[in-house]
Amino acid sequence: MLLRAIWRSTSNSVAETVHTLTAPDGAGRVDRWLATELKVSRGRVQSLLEDGLVLVNGMPVKPKRKLHGGEAVEVRIPPPPDTTLIHQPRDLEILHEDAHVIVLNKPADLVVHPGKGNPDHTLVNVLLDRLDTAVGHPERPGIVHRLDKGTSGVMVVARTQLAYDSLTAQFAAHTVDRRYRALCWGYAKANEGTVDADLARHPKDRKRFAVVPGGKRAVTHWSIVSRAKFKVTGGEGWASWFQCRLETGRTHQVRVHLSHLGHPLLGDSMYNKPAYKPKNYLQGALDEVVADVDHQLLHALVLGFEHPATGEMMHFECPPPSDYLKVLATLGL
Repeated sequence: MLLRAIWRSTSNSVAETVHTLTAPDGAGRVDRWLATELKVSRGRVQSLLEDGLVLVNGMPVKPKRKLHGGEAVEVRIPPPPDTTLIHQPRDLEILHEDAHVIVLNKPADLVVHPGKGNPDHTLVNVLLDRLDTAVGHPERPGIVHRLDKGTSGVMVVARTQLAYDSLTAQFAAHTVDRRYRALCWGYAKANEGTVDADLARHPKDRKRFAVVPGGKRAVTHWSIVSRAKFKVTGGEGWASWFQCRLETGRTHQVRVHLSHLGHPLLGDSMYNKPAYKPKNYLQGALDEVVADVDHQLLHALVLGFEHPATGEMMHFECPPPSDYLKVLATLGL
């Protein structure tokens, strides 16, 4: 006989609602069970799981975690952003547009969708007049993947439910071709490799992510495009230009994995150790160019996917933005 879930909802503050439940016998996958219990979409539950807002016996878990019965489950649900989506025009480089998808080159200063601290002036606001607000999550219609604010490059946005479902499935199955170019500090000794290291929120800073055993599996295949040597006070320094192919798509994945290798990205203040930015560490033109960079030099160079309606294989590629290119040129890359 199945036990009924014990449900207690309390409003901790204006910031969130907390649900405390006990899993019944044979509850199965946590994402499926919670979607039924909370009467929300499975995608919404998976987002909560990814953000570490679902705890089973006090620990964050993956969506596929199976519940056998008796587990204490705590779900923290933040309120929707205090904003109403409005259209806010801005010039964008559109690489392709049809009835089902929009492919664009996202600039490095643009947040993808509204959220805490970014209520508007996002990519969603810019594209709102071209999107069906009923497609996908109501706070981020059409969004099937994201790039960090400081990351530039190719993105695809869904315009129809068919496109949303197809693209979401392709990203989940890791069949989308995603290749990034990352300019990093240091001399990479090997020419290629793979980082297979679990990621989770940093235990002391929830804005950051870190390599944490038992977190979400994250796999980055990398190779070196080129290396550059430059003068520093009393010696020489190196920069390595990485190409990264993502097998998974975790938040901050490339930035964390390359920093974990000892090669943080130029311009990445979040994952750049102070040791990589000593005073007078560069000389001449390079010093001035790098000082002007206000974002991580990470660019989504290539995006390839199967068109949701036609089945045609689509392939898009665009070069890095001008500030990125200026640093490359100064380094001679």
